Amino acid sequence: MEKLLIGQLAKKACVNTETIRFYERRGLLAKPLRNKSGHRQYTLNDVVRVRFIKRAQALGFSLKEIEDLLSIRMKSGATCGDVKNRVEDKISAVKEKIKALKQINAALKNMSQQCMINSPIGNCSFLESLEAQSAKEAQNGNHKK
Repeated sequence: MEKLLIGQLAKKACVNTETIRFYERRGLLAKPLRNKSGHRQYTLNDVVRVRFIKRAQALGFSLKEIEDLLSIRMKSGATCGDVKNRVEDKISAVKEKIKALKQINAALKNMSQQCMINSPIGNCSFLESLEAQSAKEAQNGNHKK
């Protein structure tokens, strides 16, 4: 079986070496064997694992969720239904994000339409709106992210 050094793994998996080290620290990637000179030795299975992690991240899964998905595979008695439940949860979260982004988009469009392009900056409706909302939240003690 072909042995890869960390730089070779990173190149084949399209990540940098720090990502590999980070995944090892997080337990997403097994600690590799080391050769006589102490260099990490990886396999093509590690390439597949790193690419799996990156693909799952691209689909919106957090590293904790990916860790959960990977652990399901190792559990005795686990089923595809266990994975499907995680995917359905992610779909619900994505729908909520889309809903929130649509609200943000509508608010920004509304602010943009109220803009008087030639008004002095002191009368900028966008900045005034943000400031008014910030003052209102500060007064009410609201802590929004």
